[in-house]
Amino acid sequence: MSQGRVRLAVLTGSPADSRTGPAVVRWFRSEAEEFGQFDIDVLELAVDPLPVVITQPPGAEAARRLAAVSARLAAADAFVVVTAEYNHAYPAVLKAAIDWHTTEWYAKPVGFVSYGGRSGGLRAVEQLRLVFSELHAVTIRDGVSFPDVWKQFDEHGEPCDPLGSNQAAKVMLEQLLWWAQSLDEARERRPYVA
Repeated sequence: MSQGRVRLAVLTGSPADSRTGPAVVRWFRSEAEEFGQFDIDVLELAVDPLPVVITQPPGAEAARRLAAVSARLAAADAFVVVTAEYNHAYPAVLKAAIDWHTTEWYAKPVGFVSYGGRSGGLRAVEQLRLVFSELHAVTIRDGVSFPDVWKQFDEHGEPCDPLGSNQAAKVMLEQLLWWAQSLDEARERRPYVA
């Protein structure tokens, strides 16, 4: 952590031309900035997606793409995944970015902002919790969910219910901050070994 501020990597798999994804990311980034405890790095994984086939060592093209992502993940003290739900799961570009990395996630907290249809992306988040548990990360209990997301943001990309969504974000960010600081102190005293 730099001067007590937490380095927060926000991962999103939504393409820039998505109807709703960019609005959700912009809203969350604004909330995290207003919270005031984080240095925020947004990784737009759909811009230059990592290959879905994992090879060791990575081929030249995969290595080029990894160079743009890996160091940013390693530098993070905490993560928030902003994800849509597709067929009860999360996007492939997000899966590829997670699976190409291992130690970057160790003993670090992960929060979730999800959106979608009726479930608000919660089924995608439940799958992500299992994946991050396997990667020795700590998932935050409370998150933010936007069911029927196309009804949740106005024509300016602002939440229709700012009180509810902003409060949910604040609760998650408070928990994320606590876990990020606590895990950082623990890793400092005793390096984490998986």
